[in-house]
Amino acid sequence: MHKYFDVIVCMEAKNIIEIKNKKAEYQYFLMDSYTAGLVLTGTEIKSIREGRANLTDAYCAFIGNELYVKQMHIAEYRFGSWLNHAAKRDRKLLLNRKELRKLQNKIKERGFTIVPTLLFINPEGYAKLNISLARGKKFYDKRETIKEKDTRRDMERQLR
Repeated sequence: MHKYFDVIVCMEAKNIIEIKNKKAEYQYFLMDSYTAGLVLTGTEIKSIREGRANLTDAYCAFIGNELYVKQMHIAEYRFGSWLNHAAKRDRKLLLNRKELRKLQNKIKERGFTIVPTLLFINPEGYAKLNISLARGKKFYDKRETIKEKDTRRDMERQLR
């Protein structure tokens, strides 16, 4: 036996789940950003950990004084029998009262909406949702965004 021996530390590669709403940056000017918790059932979090969620048509709305995300699609969990959830049910968002009041006042202004931009799982294992206060883009703004993206891509190709 050796007096000293090597210790090999194998770090398990954690599954990083980040589900983005790519349409949000194209369709809206994103102003303020917040990170909110989600109230989920057991089969919903398991499905999110498999990466089976979609934020494309999702939006946030106030019901009373509480903020809910609507039309966010979380696919049914494949091993969840009769305990499965509805795929597009309304899910409550968890924010501070101060943040909720601030968002409620901004929503009353014309043209503002709340859009989910990123769904992720934090290091503690909780599902979090980044939401942004957004203002809709006009058609010519969308064309300008495409033009800027193309020029950036061309510049990166030339640098290579």
